[in-house]
Amino acid sequence: MRAVRIVHLGLGGFFRAHQAWYTGFDDEWGIAAFTGRSAGLAETLTRQDGRYTLVVRGPDSDDLQVQTSVVAAYPGSDAATWRSLVADPAVAVVTITMTEAAYAPDGVVADRLVAGLSARRLAGSGPIAVVSCDNLPGNGEVTARVVHDLAARLDPALDEWITGNVSFVATMVDRITPRTTPADVREVGGADAVPVITEPYTEWILSGEFPAGRPAWERGGARFVDDVVPHETRKLLLLNGGHSLLAYAGSALGHETVAAAVADPQCRAWLDEWWDEACRHVPLPADELTAYRAALIERFANPRIRHTLAQIAADGSQKIPIRVLPVLRAERKAGRRATGSARILAAWIDHLRGSGAPVADAGAAPYVSSAGSVRDVLTLLAPELDGDTELIAGTESLLRGSEVHG
Repeated sequence: MRAVRIVHLGLGGFFRAHQAWYTGFDDEWGIAAFTGRSAGLAETLTRQDGRYTLVVRGPDSDDLQVQTSVVAAYPGSDAATWRSLVADPAVAVVTITMTEAAYAPDGVVADRLVAGLSARRLAGSGPIAVVSCDNLPGNGEVTARVVHDLAARLDPALDEWITGNVSFVATMVDRITPRTTPADVREVGGADAVPVITEPYTEWILSGEFPAGRPAWERGGARFVDDVVPHETRKLLLLNGGHSLLAYAGSALGHETVAAAVADPQCRAWLDEWWDEACRHVPLPADELTAYRAALIERFANPRIRHTLAQIAADGSQKIPIRVLPVLRAERKAGRRATGSARILAAWIDHLRGSGAPVADAGAAPYVSSAGSVRDVLTLLAPELDGDTELIAGTESLLRGSEVHG
């Protein structure tokens, strides 16, 4: 069996399709993974000795790959085991896949990491790398900030130790991984109760130090760069921003999946409009962006990946600020109408009013209360723009029911 060298927080489908898959190429590294909340998945994986089937679903066929890099699975409530494993000198890396909300001050990420790192310090186990794999701009910096803030409040000596012994690695992750359905489980068959469905495309770009070593993730195609920001920006605006557009505008037209929405000429035109706008703010060569857009269309159109718009629409109050607002602000600062950005904003407001996918967002309440007015939403979302009458009028014109919608 692989030795536990990595501890992971967030035992979901994306982790098992991405970091666990990359780690599988180096059989000297095993992962002990913890759920964020529920115990069910950990219990099931424990019964299966950590093994599960990764179903790589292409447009025409499936490639079933049994994964073995997860050697132990625990419920998130098992705080004692978490601290013990992070403190283990054999462990060199902690990875994270949670949600944007988990990075709030005193949130799950800060709480778990500070607890684990405190135990490691007391054990004298030496340096370690923390690797965030979430869709946050500057995810390494965000993780470092919330950890240092909490540690400094609890124990300044711990904060000092973290500064000298913990590296925070920034990453860009990309692999569409829809929720596994009961039908997927039946199709895989056998004893695997928790298979993961994913697409053939995968990308992982990392920037940072690994003071205690790392797996040979490059064997799976991972890239190590000096600056992850351009690649992160490309993915966040084009893929994630495009997903948000389809989730709100596409579901309002009656579509249920990304593939169905992107096959709609109206949605496709809106997607190109957004991408044209967003690409002005991605610091990469034009030919690389053109190729990435073409790859995204092929990925979105894969009819055998059932990526539901309702899943993507969840937690919009966390996603819109990082996927759409940077482009909206930049376009307005440049004196342009920002129609692509405003369209996503309008579609999200329609969603808050009950159009399309149901609202599933713990932070939505103040926005739902303000959704009757574009200006009021902007006051909450981007107060520096709530006096922009041209933007407000443009967004209002794109709301469903407007005479000039579309």
